[in-house]
Amino acid sequence: MAYASHNRSGLNALHLDISAFIFHGLRRFEDFRAYRKTLSELSVLSEGQLADMGLSRSGIHRAALESVYGVNV
Repeated sequence: MAYASHNRSGLNALHLDISAFIFHGLRRFEDFRAYRKTLSELSVLSEGQLADMGLSRSGIHRAALESVYGVNV
């Protein structure tokens, strides 16, 4: 008796790789949008409001990076 079997593990792995690529790309885009939104919200604040938060105008980019990405620059 002969049996035919199809091994689709290579195709499934490719689908998983493509899905992971798309997921990570979307995640990076969402993070970038949150970073840009944080920058714009902090940029409209006055010097006094920024000082109350412990920030200066030159520290806005650092604060946005830390807030969204958790990066300590």
